[in-house]
This record gives sequence, structure tokens and C-alpha cells, in this order.
Amino acid sequence: MFIDRQDAGEQLAKALMGYKNDDPIILALPRGGVPIGKVVADALAAPLDVLLVRKIGAPGQSELAIGAVADGAEPVLFIDKKNANLVGASDSYIQGEMAHKLEEIAKRRQMYSATRRVLPVKGRTIILVDDGIATGATVKVALKSLRAAGAKFLVLAVPLAPKETLTDLEEDVDEIVCLITPEPFYAISPHYQHFNQVPDSEVVEILANSK
Repeated sequence: MFIDRQDAGEQLAKALMGYKNDDPIILALPRGGVPIGKVVADALAAPLDVLLVRKIGAPGQSELAIGAVADGAEPVLFIDKKNANLVGASDSYIQGEMAHKLEEIAKRRQMYSATRRVLPVKGRTIILVDDGIATGATVKVALKSLRAAGAKFLVLAVPLAPKETLTDLEEDVDEIVCLITPEPFYAISPHYQHFNQVPDSEVVEILANSK
């Protein structure tokens, strides 16, 4: 069990020290991944940024994901073509949803780090950080977007996740660093003594004070 995200970040940073000389970029999934990403970035003397991902839902079934779009120097769209065809998502529907989601991403990017340049990932070692993984759907899309954007070496770093989820993510990543894989796994929060919600204001402050 971890005391809080600071504790989890410190333990995760120790496990990632081997990447310090690879000039990595740390990308955190907001909001819970950002405090952990900050600890890791400081330990590795690496730049920190957020990776914003927005799910694209099926027509008339917004909660049924058929893909997602992730931000970056060049935003990346990932669509599960098989599922998109099954639910009748046309190219025009997907393009319309992508435009809408990019607007949402732009607004959140403006709120989080309006004065910061989006870090280019092409040809770089990227460490994607979150405070834990349950189903892995968002992380999977994030990894696919980073691969499509040209990341040279892709590391997924989390304090905890279920083994089956990590197995499913192996094909999308070069290395997985996960401290514990609880069995049985029900949720992330029981494995932290303190797991308070991270407010947007904290994300803004962390990014403002990061490399």
C-alpha cells in the first residue's frame, strides 16, 4: 500500500532511474497522474507535461468507445475500425467527433498550461505516468497515440495495475514498470492510504513549476 501519490511517485522514480541518461520526457495523465509525474520528472531531471486524451463514443452511445484522440504537437486520432464499423460510425461522424474532442482538449490545455509549448515526442524516450490502471482503456489509447506520433522508446510507469490489464497493454509499449499487481484487483483507491481527488488548480500549479 502507498501512503499517497507523493510516496507512490518516490517509489516509482527509484524504479525508473535507469532511464535518467536517456533524456526522457515524462507525460502524465491528468489529473491523478500529474503529482506522481512531477516526482518522477524531478528525480530524472526530465521535462514534465500532460497528455490529454478524449474518448470518441459510438453514434447515440457516447459511453461506448470506438476510439479516442490525444493531444500533442500533432494531435493523433486512434479508431478501432472493427468496432466503428459494427456501430455504423461513418468517416464524417468520426471527423466531426474528432473536431469536437480537439476543441475540448484545446480548452483544457489552455487551462492547464497556456504558456507552455507542447513537448514534441518524435524520436524521444517517453515515460507515460498515471496513479494506477484499472481497465486500461484510456492508457491504451494514450500509448497508441504516442507510438503514432513517433516516440522512439515508450515506457508505461504506474504504481499498480491488474496483471491482465498489463498483459493487454504489452503490445503497445516497449517497457512496463509497475510496482505492484494486487490480486484480486477491485479498484485503485484501496491501495492508497490517502487518495484525494486532484483539483485542476493543483495540476496548473505543478505544470507552472515544472521544467
